[in-house]
Amino acid sequence: MAQLYISLGTSVERDKYLACGLTSLTQEFGKLTLSSLFESEAVGFKGPHFYNMVIAVTTKKTISEVAILLKNIELKHGREENAKKCSPRTLDLDLLLFDDLILSEPVQIPRHEITENAFVLWPLSEVAGDLIHPVLKQSYNEIWQSYDKNKQILHIVPFNWHCSSTK
Repeated sequence: MAQLYISLGTSVERDKYLACGLTSLTQEFGKLTLSSLFESEAVGFKGPHFYNMVIAVTTKKTISEVAILLKNIELKHGREENAKKCSPRTLDLDLLLFDDLILSEPVQIPRHEITENAFVLWPLSEVAGDLIHPVLKQSYNEIWQSYDKNKQILHIVPFNWHCSSTK
């Protein structure tokens, strides 16, 4: 079984698509380990604030299967196929880590946004704080502690989600 970490973001009908994304991930992977839910300003464009979190799951699927699955979940929940990178979105699911692999294809692993964006790094440090970044050789807690917290301002959002659907 592979250990995966997935970033979830939404800025359009946030509560609805957050629940849709988590339900779909539960249906595909079973038990989810969730970070806190964070709100942040849009990065790279002017737009509505985002909700972001990181989800840990295990799977027997290959990395290619997971990448296709995440894309299909996004599309199922209203994501436009050719949506610009910096734009509002119903659902954005990014594979951050797949065990300790280092890859550039079929997706970049570890994903470069981990060290660039507080809305990825802070929630990842909550669910995988002691895990070591396979390139930097530092724990995600250590990376978060040295991150410039003034670069992006995040707020924890009260959140309570329960899904009865299991794999």
